[in-house]
Amino acid sequence: MPFTLATWNINSVRLREPLVLRLMEEETPDILCLQECKSPVDKIPREAFEALGYTHMIARGQKGYNGVAILSKLPIAEVSALDHAGLGHARHIAGQLENGVTIHNFYVPAGGDKPDREINDKFGQKLDYLTDMRDAFHAERPEKAILVGDLNIAPREDDVWDHKKMLKVVSHTPVEVEHLGAAQDAGKWVDVTRADIPEGQLYSWWSYRSPDWDSADKGRRLDHLWATPDIAGAAHGSRVLRHARGWDKPSDHAPVFATFDL
Repeated sequence: MPFTLATWNINSVRLREPLVLRLMEEETPDILCLQECKSPVDKIPREAFEALGYTHMIARGQKGYNGVAILSKLPIAEVSALDHAGLGHARHIAGQLENGVTIHNFYVPAGGDKPDREINDKFGQKLDYLTDMRDAFHAERPEKAILVGDLNIAPREDDVWDHKKMLKVVSHTPVEVEHLGAAQDAGKWVDVTRADIPEGQLYSWWSYRSPDWDSADKGRRLDHLWATPDIAGAAHGSRVLRHARGWDKPSDHAPVFATFDL
């Protein structure tokens, strides 16, 4: 059963409903995972999505911030919604397809501005969240699974516009990269995007602070698509829909895609 999956930090699903509908119409992914929905679940405009064939949804929401949702043309059953670091935030939802594949959709905390947990509680929360992810994957090794989401870390040197300048900037500091790597290793997750696109600068986020974001191109690859080794080889066609960052009233993130032949 081949299917195409996309992950996108939409930065308000209600405000950017037209962009979600445009993506659905133009790119037609079978499964769309959204982060930072900023909406209670009952306020997500699912009727418009259902009209385009996305008749299945599992989600966790909060008013005004956080929130994750999986919109699918394929039947999907919720299997978990984890509260890592005990934050009480809507940052994870997982569902299982009829073929047995489990899809985890994560929104890892951004971590604030200062990369020091002694003076910045949000940075500490981010590290604790990643530690809990690691421990959960150690406790129950995932199989036949896909993990997507805004993980808010650009791990590789070529995942940021300037590695040396970014080393002390939250999202690319060594301690964050180490924590993300530990979570990835615990689940034996394969970075599908980089397996398909192994070399070169690759970004999925460009700051709103740069009005000339495209030509300046000071981006970061914060959005990820991983798979367990037993199905990673079935993935192909990875891409970042960069031009979506230039749509009218855009999210600061671009969607990331992959297709799985399963």
